[in-house]
Amino acid sequence: MLFKKRFEKKTHSENNKIQNYLKPRMKTFAQKSREYYNKLAEGYNDSLEARYTMRFKRMLLNEIVIEPGKNSLLDVACGNGSLLKMLSSKHSLKGYGIDISEKMIDSARDLYPEFLFEVSPCEETPFQDQFFDTITVCAAYHHFPDVKEFAREAYRLLKPEGRLYIAEIYYPWLLRTVLNPFVPMSKAGDVKFYAPAEIEANFKNVGFQTSGFNRAGQVQLHVFRK
Repeated sequence: MLFKKRFEKKTHSENNKIQNYLKPRMKTFAQKSREYYNKLAEGYNDSLEARYTMRFKRMLLNEIVIEPGKNSLLDVACGNGSLLKMLSSKHSLKGYGIDISEKMIDSARDLYPEFLFEVSPCEETPFQDQFFDTITVCAAYHHFPDVKEFAREAYRLLKPEGRLYIAEIYYPWLLRTVLNPFVPMSKAGDVKFYAPAEIEANFKNVGFQTSGFNRAGQVQLHVFRK
């Protein structure tokens, strides 16, 4: 236990160094993500990533609550819109999606014209205050260049009592410690893998309340309420 505490203290210091390294390079992460997913967009449904992220979408489909009359939903980093389509098979939705990849948004508009899709970063969206009842993020949080800004934006966008669902990759602390120094080198614009406590603290710091948590294998699902 003493070793782990010392190791965690060292890890915290190293994570701070990583964050200081990341700050001036945040635009680069966004550019890398845009370029990577623009290339992947045409054949995305047949890609390994599409198959991998299906487990995250299924968990969201099983856990998400849409109350009558509260059906406006924004999917952040929506890709080609497949999560919105899955959710609409179970719920009546006014569905919106944003993504940084122009070609992913083009695909989403072609595949699912019943929803509204916009090219937009997650930290600064084109929507009015308190516009949505629900926001989802599916296997994309580790791509966000500035998770603190996203938390503030999500709080701005949600109506009172609105819910935010974060389905994100889970790795145990030792594996995160090994991987995180190398994650920024990813061609896909990955930034960092987060511990559940880090995700919870980020959203509580801007005013969200924790409403639920679930984990199955490599999927961690957080539910926050405004």
